[in-house]
Amino acid sequence: MKLTRIAQVGAIVAVGAIALAGCSSNTSGSGSTGTPSASSSDAASVTSNVDPSLTGTITAGGSSAQGNAEKAWITAYNAQVKGVTVNYDQSQGSGGGVTNFLSGAYDFAGSDSPLNADQTTQSAAQCTEGGVNIPVYLDGVAIIFNIPGVTSLKLSGETIAKIFNLQITDWSDPAITADNGTALPAGAITTVARSDGSGTTQNFTNYLAATQAANWPYPAANSWPVSGNVSLQKGGSGVVNTVQSGTGTIGYADHSAIGQLNSASIIQDGTPIAFTPEAVTETFAVAAVSASNGVPGDLSMKFDYTKLTTETYPIPLASYAVLCSTFKNAEQATLTTNYLGFVASTAGQNVAAKNAGSAPLPSSILEQAQKTLAAIK
Repeated sequence: MKLTRIAQVGAIVAVGAIALAGCSSNTSGSGSTGTPSASSSDAASVTSNVDPSLTGTITAGGSSAQGNAEKAWITAYNAQVKGVTVNYDQSQGSGGGVTNFLSGAYDFAGSDSPLNADQTTQSAAQCTEGGVNIPVYLDGVAIIFNIPGVTSLKLSGETIAKIFNLQITDWSDPAITADNGTALPAGAITTVARSDGSGTTQNFTNYLAATQAANWPYPAANSWPVSGNVSLQKGGSGVVNTVQSGTGTIGYADHSAIGQLNSASIIQDGTPIAFTPEAVTETFAVAAVSASNGVPGDLSMKFDYTKLTTETYPIPLASYAVLCSTFKNAEQATLTTNYLGFVASTAGQNVAAKNAGSAPLPSSILEQAQKTLAAIK
């Protein structure tokens, strides 16, 4: 259920109060970069040292998936630290955010995928040892649709791959009928995808490439690989708006951004899995494994899709704050790590959950994030 604007503001204020009560100490973890797991320690509160005396400006941008969460984080953070302005531009997506970070224009980038090997090498020019990737946001890629008269849709991974690879072109196709147990009204399918470098595309194609190789012959990438009857749109909002205004349309977007659109349940091992924060948290707990880039403190993760179960949402989206391990400007390091320390705390994760519908990251990961942030200078 999506929150109304009044409820959203109330949630920000409420969680901001929690943050004020819980940001007096810094919790450090073991520093392990192994596979996170759901355990009793994940119920612990992870706090951060929010410094209300700070002043200055943080310039950042990138992931549109993080957009709603960033708005809420900034509001809650500024309730405590009034002298710091945080400018986050989500208009360019993850690709543009990383590009601006690598050029030195951003203090941090929001990205739905960690720096790749070439980008990590490039980041050394700005960051001495290189950039680090810290998970700050957990959600799922929703398969959104607009079919007249249809509000519930179930799709297997195989069917999704065939639709987006233009092998299934009509809603009455037998594969869709088999997935749903009933025939849908006949009508042409129009797929909608991102035209810009997108971490959401990266996460979606990660899933397709890993699980549907027979029907998805493309490598995982942040650029859409299929040409033909595809409506390419800039940004997550472009995809959502085009699906919503069309007929017989289907696309993909971060779940927090889909508004009133319906999203498909994805069939995993014969069971249709609807998006829920709990299902995404379970996915992270059982399937996220370390993929460190070798820079000290890096917390890059990848998903092992062979570990998906009937209790996990099959297309998770883990999004990162990408920043330098060593800043050229010590003042900007202090500002940036103080803000991100709030983001990567229990209070910060609750802000995102209440206002963006995301899933809080496990405390074990938040503890590691606090340790990485504390070491940045």
